Amino acid sequence: MAGNDPVDQDAIAAQWEAQMAMEDPEEAAKAAAANELTGAMAEQWAAMVEDGSRDLSGSGKSGGERVLTQEEIDNLLGFSVGEVNLDDHSGIRAIIDSAMVSYERLPMLEIVFDRLVRLMTTSLRNFTSDNVEVSLDRITSVRFSDYMNSIPLPAVLSVFKAEEWENFGLATVDSSLIYSMIDVLLGGRRGQTSLRVEGRPYTTIETNLVKRLVEVVLADAEQAFRPLSPVTFTIDRLETNPRFAAITRPANAAILVRLHIDMEDRGGNIELLLPYATIEPIRAVLMQMFMGEKFGRDPIWEGHLATEIAQAEISVDAVLYEADLPLRQLMSLKVGDTLPLEMRPDALVAVRCGNVTLTEGRMGRVADRVAIRVTKQLRKPNTTYAMFEKADEQTKLMESQ
Repeated sequence: MAGNDPVDQDAIAAQWEAQMAMEDPEEAAKAAAANELTGAMAEQWAAMVEDGSRDLSGSGKSGGERVLTQEEIDNLLGFSVGEVNLDDHSGIRAIIDSAMVSYERLPMLEIVFDRLVRLMTTSLRNFTSDNVEVSLDRITSVRFSDYMNSIPLPAVLSVFKAEEWENFGLATVDSSLIYSMIDVLLGGRRGQTSLRVEGRPYTTIETNLVKRLVEVVLADAEQAFRPLSPVTFTIDRLETNPRFAAITRPANAAILVRLHIDMEDRGGNIELLLPYATIEPIRAVLMQMFMGEKFGRDPIWEGHLATEIAQAEISVDAVLYEADLPLRQLMSLKVGDTLPLEMRPDALVAVRCGNVTLTEGRMGRVADRVAIRVTKQLRKPNTTYAMFEKADEQTKLMESQ
């Protein structure tokens, strides 16, 4: 280890110089000049290393640029070595994704599509007469152009229209599900992988079967959305080229729902794309947060509210006569002036609650009190009496118990 000592290296260099001086004086002079240059460079490097160590330790002033670590670079770019969290971004990725609208701002969508999964499981079992399992893979927000560029071909794209919302949606059925469904409906054997013929378009029979499958899915989607907003989904056209299935602008955001259909050893994916412009008419409803599947309807609370309203007390006013007087005549009234009532003794009296006229009646006397006999049916309210009748039945049932 003595060879690493600077003193030993200087001694060895001196011996080499002496030996070369004895053999060739010119070579000795060149070696001496090279050793001096090397020594000066070594001194400069040692000084730079010492300054860098001082900067890193914080004992001296910063004389150079600070080098970022890999962890700091990942935090700046918004990436991490571990699992990527799609819900929490930072850095450049957060800036890129800031233009996207997260579907989590519409919490009712999960309830709607969870119900769609259960409905599809029953409908597809009846449609295929086979054991079908439907699962919700994911619900994400994507740009329309990015989704169209990511569709694996060949596939069948079904453009459907939401009649009440006056806009369009897209249902994509991948090739594996198409051939699996054809194999099941046409009596294929189980345990065999579906054969896919590349380079040819889908036949008329295959297209019609896919259309029937999409109709079943859209019928279940109508039923899933019905508690929120009645809607009718009708198939507009079927396309195999994504270029002809444009239903919105490329930069517009949309909700992408991927459903996985498993038929034992066969199956595939079907994706529903709903642009935000399509669901804009029911956006206020989708933003509400309700527990379970009641969709905001609570019959217990409705019955209690109806009971309290039916038992509430209100004060009514009996208006004998009303007249419009000019301001000049009103200002000229004096003490002792008489105001004639232009009405007959048997004229009807209006019964009001505030500014709302409830009914009419005739004035009379019962014992020592002035009374009014109702001669006209009460004004029909804007709401029906069904909720009040139901509340009365529930109240009587509770009292009997």
